[in-house]
Amino acid sequence: MKSGMTSRVDPASILAVIMGGGAGTRLFPLTKERAKPAVPIGGKYRLVDVPISNCINSQIRQMYVLTQFNSASLHRHIYSSYSFDKFSKGFVEILAAQQTTASTSWYQGTADAVRQNLRYFLQSDCDYFLILSGDQLYRMDFRQLLQQHVEQSADLTIASLPVKRTEAPSLGILQVDDEHRISRFVEKPKDPVVLDSLKLPGSNDQWLASMGIYLFNRDVLVEALDNDHTDFGKHIIPAAISKYRVFANIFNGYWEDVGTIRSFFEANLAMCGMKPAFSFFDRESPVYTRARFLPPSKILDSHISESLVADGCVIIKAKISRCVIGLRSYIGEGCALKDTIIMGCDYYAPAPQPADDEPVTMPHMSIGRGCSITRAIIDKNAHIGENVVISDKTGCPDYDGADYYIRDGIVIVPKNAVLPAGTRI
Repeated sequence: MKSGMTSRVDPASILAVIMGGGAGTRLFPLTKERAKPAVPIGGKYRLVDVPISNCINSQIRQMYVLTQFNSASLHRHIYSSYSFDKFSKGFVEILAAQQTTASTSWYQGTADAVRQNLRYFLQSDCDYFLILSGDQLYRMDFRQLLQQHVEQSADLTIASLPVKRTEAPSLGILQVDDEHRISRFVEKPKDPVVLDSLKLPGSNDQWLASMGIYLFNRDVLVEALDNDHTDFGKHIIPAAISKYRVFANIFNGYWEDVGTIRSFFEANLAMCGMKPAFSFFDRESPVYTRARFLPPSKILDSHISESLVADGCVIIKAKISRCVIGLRSYIGEGCALKDTIIMGCDYYAPAPQPADDEPVTMPHMSIGRGCSITRAIIDKNAHIGENVVISDKTGCPDYDGADYYIRDGIVIVPKNAVLPAGTRI
């Protein structure tokens, strides 16, 4: 080995802890019946597939997912998607919030969730603990993060990325020296004077933001959690900076915290372009998900541009522009869809049949004939009747209807909702 070079550290020495998310109020109504990491994205994936796949592609095989709110569909997805060789140490295991003799409360924050499950993590022989969010969109090789962590003899390394001033007040901002050692951390700084003092050295309009990805030495995490602080960003990280060797690992790729309806909507539609910032088409770092045995999509006499179409769909004489069409979607004859996300269906349902010459009141699952839909999110298993019109609501105030919601100018039809024929929004 050449002098001054550090040998590669085995990523098997890392145990990953993926936070299952809180109530997800900013993503409501998509989180009305599911946890944030279980929200469908890209036509056939779930948000939690991203951090799990990043771990797998980084050769990290031991993962815990901490869950609490609306977690049934998240549990079902993980159990049906991820299974490792029985003769390896690999696993993706769910730890749901629970009451114990030591604690009768639910998770009070990210740090509290890790603290309540620390006894399980310490049963492993891993030297490092990687704390991840379950609802972010990015592609990262954690082996590079680990290598820098070891080379700098760090106690804690925080993945970070440069951001503009408009983004900085909504993120945790780091102040670093020339070696990227962190000297200060401010969570969501709103004061312009404070913000200016945190500016990245040598930059006119860049700040260094935490990505909420933390790599701890084993003993450091145990010590850092030996208190009653509840949150990493607000409490644990600021306290650690003054006590431990804390460094920033600067990431220059695509990263998006899809925590709002607008950011989720725009991130999905951005994937429809020829060269999107984040793409599921990557041979070197694929995103894994549940294996399904669905037929290829059938497209009859339709015009489709800049769109993603998942497996098992039927599209008949439709015009579709910049849309994401999810699994098992049915789009009836004469539909015009633009800038819309159709999340698809969990199962195939037969077309409803009239009884005793009575008219059909329940439309076929998915999109009926003659519909015109612009800037909308149609959640799973929704029933959209014939000739329904959903128009662009950009600039309209938020609204909660009986069968639909408006958030950030985007119409959301929630899971299992029914819009009768002729509805106009």
